[in-house]
Amino acid sequence: MLAALVFSGAIWPGRVFASGYDVRGVDVSSYQGEIDWPELEAQGLDFAYIKSTEGSSFVDTRFEANWSGALDTELLVGAYHFMSFETPGERQAEHVIETVPDDSTMPVAVDVEFYGDYFEHPPSRAEVDAILVPLLERLESHYGVPAVIYATPEAYDRYIVGAYADNPIWIRSVVLPPRLADGRDWTIWQYSHRDRLEGYDGDEDFIDMNVVTGDVRRLAALTADG
Repeated sequence: MLAALVFSGAIWPGRVFASGYDVRGVDVSSYQGEIDWPELEAQGLDFAYIKSTEGSSFVDTRFEANWSGALDTELLVGAYHFMSFETPGERQAEHVIETVPDDSTMPVAVDVEFYGDYFEHPPSRAEVDAILVPLLERLESHYGVPAVIYATPEAYDRYIVGAYADNPIWIRSVVLPPRLADGRDWTIWQYSHRDRLEGYDGDEDFIDMNVVTGDVRRLAALTADG
């Protein structure tokens, strides 16, 4: 019964711990379908990360609509790029820059996690560094602030731990509050990927929820003019 309630999203352990944080936000993609951004914002949200790109050519089909809709609200808004292990970082960075306008109110985020066959056959840290380092450097050069790094705990421990000190960390941990292996502080915590809110009608019933350490001023301070 307990497992069924967790699977359905009726209860989620991370929510209890996350309730102590004041700054909340979502991350979305085409899976949430058409979004009513004012309705979503009205449910106590402060920020939104929107999927923009993946690899060196894919653009999320809802990015443009989500971007303009979110920027018409009072939410702080940023784009996230799903990093590919298969294409050079420079090409991925240029793809992001061609897609994501300069009018964001939060830094671009780079999503580093396993996918497909890489769950069983992950690339080495050296291989990932060769992609991630130039990707982050080019994004910072263009947008003027260090990109946020999103990572699952497994990806963080394998690829991020002990490095990338200038890049704020956005970590996924859906059961307990995150504790990074190198003792580093996180900035954004994705505490649930099975929440339900009003205001979207996509194939995905659930939406990802996040909190930020500190108050909303810390979130705004991530931007060049914060």
